[in-house]
Amino acid sequence: MSHQLTIEPLGVTIEVAEGQTMLDAALRNGLYLPHACCHGLCGTCKVQIADGEVDLGDANPFALMDFEREEGKALACCATLLDDTVIEADIDDEPDAEIIPVKDFSAEVVRIEQLTPTIKALHLRLNQPIHFQAGQYIQLEIPRLHQNRAFSIANSPADVAATGMIELNIRRVPGGEGTAYLHEKLAVGDRIRLAGPYGRFFVRKSANQPLVFMAGGSGLSSPRSMIRDLLQEGCTQPITLVYGQRSTDELYYDAEFLELAERYPNFSYVPALSESAADANHPVVQGFVHEAAKSHFTNNFSGHKAYLCGPPAMIDACITTLMQGRLFERDIFFEKFISAADAQQVRSPLFKKV
Repeated sequence: MSHQLTIEPLGVTIEVAEGQTMLDAALRNGLYLPHACCHGLCGTCKVQIADGEVDLGDANPFALMDFEREEGKALACCATLLDDTVIEADIDDEPDAEIIPVKDFSAEVVRIEQLTPTIKALHLRLNQPIHFQAGQYIQLEIPRLHQNRAFSIANSPADVAATGMIELNIRRVPGGEGTAYLHEKLAVGDRIRLAGPYGRFFVRKSANQPLVFMAGGSGLSSPRSMIRDLLQEGCTQPITLVYGQRSTDELYYDAEFLELAERYPNFSYVPALSESAADANHPVVQGFVHEAAKSHFTNNFSGHKAYLCGPPAMIDACITTLMQGRLFERDIFFEKFISAADAQQVRSPLFKKV
């Protein structure tokens, strides 16, 4: 039995199937609700129940505390409807956001590439075209485990349109059952299911300002897609990528970014290594991403739009550095995927939203 969900302040009413979460129903109708982890861990999708009754589902107690439950709050990614319901959501107006309903896809594994000792690239041919904004991600269903994992699309919309394939860069997480399967058991020719696109991590192109991208670890996927998209569209604003890894063997797509920096005079590439920078065969900065960025910009980021993607600790350090360097919250955007372990940690007090 379905129920009706009214989303305020949009004033829009949609049908929600039995057992379907509020977030899934909204996204599949092309309606955006703030979200990040999609698993009840981060609290980004918190809404106020104004009328009706819901099942709160498997919401993490750190993301939805007891007093918030008593106040009638819920996590849209977990909550299902027990009655016709009205919710109030904190939805920011984003003029650069495209209205793209989430869809289901099946895909064939065409190629698996070992990028680093811990990161593999999956090249997946989709059964139908996917429309997305550079920087968005998909939810990949892990075969046989009945689990979904979020992965950013690593190639640009133009790349995907030309090849019919999306690329996912997947880091092997120690003890992670899902990434262990993808690294050890998934093979070329296998079929896999996914849904997307998700997220609002995309370039605010209408701002027409210089851009700085700061990435660490496998967080390079979204910035790579965004940078390639900008350059392919002929963006003339200065674009800087500061990318960090521990060692040279983990510094993937290094040659690609060096080549892009040679080809496009408005693109600068600043690689940084926290360990053994002396082993690199070209100049790299010794240190962490935020330290390399601070040095490159001489601690002055004013006038830029900043896009961050990487481990939570890196994101927090970069936010601090950017704000100390005269950049404000309204000009900083980031994607911070949150695991069950991350949910036990206190979120950054510097930002009111993920």
